[in-house]
Amino acid sequence: MDFFLDKKPVRCKWIFKRKEGISPNEPARYKARLVAKGYSQISGIDFNDVFSPVVKHSSIRMLLSLVAMHDYELEQLDVKTAFLHGELDETIYMDQPEGFVVPRKENLVCKLKKSLYGLKQSPRQWYKRFDSFTLSNGFKRSDYDSCVYLKTVNGSAIYLLLYVDDMLIAAKEKSKIAKLKAQLNKEFEMKDLGAAKKILGMEIIRDRKSGLLYLGRRGYIEKVLCRFNMHDAKPSSIFRCIQAMVCSRPDLSHALSVVSRYMANPGKEHWRAVQWIFRYLRGTSSVCLQFDKSRDELVGYVDSDHAGDLDKRRSLTGYVFTVGGCAVSWKACLQATVALSTTEAEYIAISEACKEAIWLRGLYSELCGISCSCVTIHCDSQSAIYLTKDQMFHERTKHIDVGPAIRATRTARTDARRVARRRTGSTASPAAAVRARQKEEEVPRPKP
Repeated sequence: MDFFLDKKPVRCKWIFKRKEGISPNEPARYKARLVAKGYSQISGIDFNDVFSPVVKHSSIRMLLSLVAMHDYELEQLDVKTAFLHGELDETIYMDQPEGFVVPRKENLVCKLKKSLYGLKQSPRQWYKRFDSFTLSNGFKRSDYDSCVYLKTVNGSAIYLLLYVDDMLIAAKEKSKIAKLKAQLNKEFEMKDLGAAKKILGMEIIRDRKSGLLYLGRRGYIEKVLCRFNMHDAKPSSIFRCIQAMVCSRPDLSHALSVVSRYMANPGKEHWRAVQWIFRYLRGTSSVCLQFDKSRDELVGYVDSDHAGDLDKRRSLTGYVFTVGGCAVSWKACLQATVALSTTEAEYIAISEACKEAIWLRGLYSELCGISCSCVTIHCDSQSAIYLTKDQMFHERTKHIDVGPAIRATRTARTDARRVARRRTGSTASPAAAVRARQKEEEVPRPKP
């Protein structure tokens, strides 16, 4: 169509790529794709909102723990040219692609009817299209992860997880998964990958007889070790590759947290530390997460050092949460403020763990369909535990931020509800039990 002066057309180019197969036996594929040069788009004219959610790694590990625990079927799907399914809200013009210019009409431009790879709003438009489709088919979007969908049919749940164009589907019966696949094929062009074997570079190995499910990145680790030579590799590029391994290796979390602080200007000492990590990976490439049929609920472990960072004297927070005895969420990072004591450092670490526990409890309850009243968090600091239960703000603790205090108080109240429920032994609500207990112990104040 003719080009209008009030709109500047977006340029485009061809991308040629060789994509490896999912399994070693699958041959590589050669792909050609026309993409728009999104960097030439103007904010407020060619696009507005661009944010598009993806499923969290913790949600994937949580689902895998439930799959191993209840022996669910686990299938994987891939959407072909997912971004081309999105509907555009803006009017966008694009130059004619190279090699397909119409003779004697070189001055004309193309008007995009649907989104195209490279446009800044393409991921968001694809997510909106998929979200509307799933909700119209009876699925419920999770309140804790926007890319986790749940549907209950005849008392049996169907789970669907979305990461851009990769999907994981879990259900007790294979027939329900097949029915969902048929619905998806009617709406989108899908590629059925069968039983889940690899998601986001993480290898899924399942032993149905023993009830075990393994999640690891052995292939990726070996690929990184072969790609980067110890002598001519750049430390900054290696940092980014090693960070991708944390999604299945909680044992690397602390080491990568330390070396990643110096990505902007790494030195010889930092490169030597990266070499130590490589040596460790070479000997432990087969280490992976193991999910089994254990019925253990959500449990957390938290710890902290004191002023372990020699540069800024900040403390390190570390926590890990397990479901069925296997880690599903973990973190190791520096605290935002400088702690003046070990009690304060542990107290801040507990508050960070409580934030994650609140989110994990909601997601776990939603996926399991049961109410998880409280989450047990283990901490080895008695002073921090006492501080969470009794808010005694004297000169040594009154400077602690109100945020950690609120989260720790919420945790202490949850513990009080559990104790009250055990003491009363009634079917009344936990809040009513706590009020009854407080009323019994209430001391009347003298009148002025």
